[in-house]
Amino acid sequence: MRAQDAPLVAYPEGGRDLDDDKVVLYRNQPDGWVAEVPAIPGCYPLMPTRAEALAKLERVFFIIAAEYAAKAPPLPAGSTAIVNA
Repeated sequence: MRAQDAPLVAYPEGGRDLDDDKVVLYRNQPDGWVAEVPAIPGCYPLMPTRAEALAKLERVFFIIAAEYAAKAPPLPAGSTAIVNA
């Protein structure tokens, strides 16, 4: 990983990472691609390409995980269920 690609923040100590969650990737016509972690509200970027959406999702996840770590409630539990399709 190059320095400019590094996440904005580190995962909280003992917290989970993006690999612990289901990621959904879908086309959002005509604006591009959405990569989403359905278990976490607001955890989705809209980008022009699939690759950009997946890369940005990791940064969004890091930011949300840091916000949850600063507060009392933990991140919502990960799930493999797709609730909105």
